[in-house]
Amino acid sequence: MNTLITVPRVALVALSIAACATPIPSHAQPRNQAQAQAQPQAGVVRAGTAWLIHAGALIDGQRDQVRRQVSIQVRDGKITAVRAGYQRPARGEQLVDLSEYTVLPGLMDMHTHLTVQMSPRSYSEGFFLDPADYALRASLFARRTLMAGFTTVRDLGDHDNVSVSLREAIAKGWVVGPRIFTAAKSIATTGGHADPTNGLNRELMGDPGPREGVINSPEEARRAVRQRYKDGADLIKITATGGVLSLAANGQNPQFTPEELRAVVAAARDYGFTVAVHAHGAEGMKRAVVAGVDSIEHGTFMTDEIMALMREHGTYYVPTISAGRFVAAEAARENGFLPDVVRPKAAAIGPQIQETFARAYRAGVRIAFGTDSGVSPHGDNAQEFVYMVEAGMPPMVAIQSATREAAKLLRIDDRLGTVEPGKVADIVAVRGDPIADISVLTSVAFVMKDGKVYKLP
Repeated sequence: MNTLITVPRVALVALSIAACATPIPSHAQPRNQAQAQAQPQAGVVRAGTAWLIHAGALIDGQRDQVRRQVSIQVRDGKITAVRAGYQRPARGEQLVDLSEYTVLPGLMDMHTHLTVQMSPRSYSEGFFLDPADYALRASLFARRTLMAGFTTVRDLGDHDNVSVSLREAIAKGWVVGPRIFTAAKSIATTGGHADPTNGLNRELMGDPGPREGVINSPEEARRAVRQRYKDGADLIKITATGGVLSLAANGQNPQFTPEELRAVVAAARDYGFTVAVHAHGAEGMKRAVVAGVDSIEHGTFMTDEIMALMREHGTYYVPTISAGRFVAAEAARENGFLPDVVRPKAAAIGPQIQETFARAYRAGVRIAFGTDSGVSPHGDNAQEFVYMVEAGMPPMVAIQSATREAAKLLRIDDRLGTVEPGKVADIVAVRGDPIADISVLTSVAFVMKDGKVYKLP
């Protein structure tokens, strides 16, 4: 449903290492990248380069069957072997006994907003918080996300490139969090869902353009994509229809012309970007799928025709049921949590998303897991599994949507998304059987990312 309204700024973001569990003193800051990589990762529970994991059960992300009593060998951040039975540790290996747990690949959430979290203050805090404030708070949300078992996320819209800086801080070990693929600032049309000046008075509203992620022609669309490349984004996010949380009356109308959409996709392909598309209404969704985008986010009023087009084009659907359920509940409370212009949209759109998801799954649309966390609370990401299974998706398929399928959408399935030799050692574990009770995924007991252990039972 995208980021919340903030006042545009041009200040540079300076991420502090104060959020780290073991901050590096200022006099010990690494002077170059090699030294930075040599520094210990903040928040690592146990250091080591050689691990042997005894898994009582293994859901590897690839097979449809659960494997029992498996040994997983990890060396220098990579999975080197997956063997039947409990092997004895070799010299130098540290044993992690998860024989009473179910082990899975690190989970992936394809729709997050780590710089925000919905609250009654969300629509005004941009007047009071600086980019550095957003960055420091985002480091808290990033830690919660990782500790919930999500080792990789897409961040689909922020401001001031905070998520770009957060991505780098996590990669350098200054902050604990998931691996981030970020769209940086979403691209909208004037008055569209991601126009950062919606709802402001005329003095503050101004006339934002491609630099700020607002376009009104194919040429400006190309400029906006190129600006995201310059800003360090990993992918492109556009808002092809109105949205629930923006301060505008219509949550469904198409907001890009077909020509603008084709220009976005063509420019994105030039720079190796995928394109994620916020869309609730049918016409904007249809235009985006035909233009060749990679994923539809929310997809609330998806028709049978659009589902057929998505199958034809191989377009992924990222459902974000959690956000729909959250805003629908808040709309019903009538407690001032949501602005008056937002409440009718939340009441109409929110409850529909789960039903649309059920229809899309039955229709054979490709589905990748995504929550829109930042609307729903960070750290509660796994609740999405419960909603997916409620709507008729089998537990194993839901898990694969957050592992193998998410990795395919990100185009990183050659190195992540499954537990098998040669893959990066992103591994999580839960007590219990998620195939019998998917809700056990809401309580992750073990987290390894890049072969480093961040959480132990």
